[in-house]
Amino acid sequence: MNGTIDHKCPNCAAVLKFNPHGQNWKCEYCKSEFDSAQIEAINEKSGKVIDETTEAVKLQKDFNGMDIYSCPNCGAQIVADENTTATSCVYCKSTAILKNKLVGEFNPTKIIAFHKTKEDAISAFQKIRKGRPFAPKEFNNPKNIDEMSGIYIPFWIYDFQANGNLQADAKRVNTWRSGDYMITKTDVYLALRSGHMEYDKIPVDGSERFSNDIMNSIEPFDYNELVDFNHAYLSGFLAEKYDVDSDKALTDAVERVKNSTTDVLRNSITGYTSVVVTSANHDLQLTNKEYVLLPVWMLNIKYKDKIYTFAMNGQTGKMIGDIPIEKKKVIIWWICLFVLTFLVCIIVYLIGGIR
Repeated sequence: MNGTIDHKCPNCAAVLKFNPHGQNWKCEYCKSEFDSAQIEAINEKSGKVIDETTEAVKLQKDFNGMDIYSCPNCGAQIVADENTTATSCVYCKSTAILKNKLVGEFNPTKIIAFHKTKEDAISAFQKIRKGRPFAPKEFNNPKNIDEMSGIYIPFWIYDFQANGNLQADAKRVNTWRSGDYMITKTDVYLALRSGHMEYDKIPVDGSERFSNDIMNSIEPFDYNELVDFNHAYLSGFLAEKYDVDSDKALTDAVERVKNSTTDVLRNSITGYTSVVVTSANHDLQLTNKEYVLLPVWMLNIKYKDKIYTFAMNGQTGKMIGDIPIEKKKVIIWWICLFVLTFLVCIIVYLIGGIR
């Protein structure tokens, strides 16, 4: 047996949701607020009830292989795929945390809580939209914009110690005039660099569902705000579990560390006209890895059979995304401009003729 859990207000039994601005849990009905210590106490006190509820809810699968849960609040069916760990009931809007998918190797060690609300994310999107007068109407439709979703994305973070060696050809070019001649002197040097570096918390997206380019673009996160994972942080948000294992993600992390080490050593070679790296060697040692959840606001808008994705760092507020130009609007604008210019010219001509 497997099922869903939620965190209920001890005062009115309504579902508690995490409040990003207050960094606490707030009841939308009686307005009570609780900090992390109080939530821990509530969890401990209601632990037996939660366990019994979890055992009582039966997990099923539909004909498409999707997991079906029963909402612990209204009893409606909740459908989720195999990687979803937190979702919401479409009827009562309660958060459904799928506890059975957050155990063992899929149980995160740390989490960074949301600091930005849905309103913050929508406001950031509208700022991008405001500077695009030729944007398609789909990007100004409140119904589409309201689909902005807060998702905890699975990430692997790695710590490394790195020793690097680099060899480069460096040239210094000087030019001067002597009589009727321009003289150019090129000095060529062999530049050698080596160094030891330590890297903390190199992140790699642990989900195939989300683009690595998008996830890399909304970095960095402030990892000083990582806290021990608690199911309660998922209340009010969606969440995924990883489907890219640590060994596969490690390949991307190693590549990032190698590139960063090469860049640091290369940038230490200064004072030359040109520098060309001829070889670089790296000796890397993995010192730690962790499975964590990081907060991201995401919005997908479909236009002409293409999905445009907008993502905002749920901690820092950094927003990325591209809004297309509707050619029809551009053509209409140019036609209106031409007609207006033509009318102005006619009016000027007529006024000149009268004089």
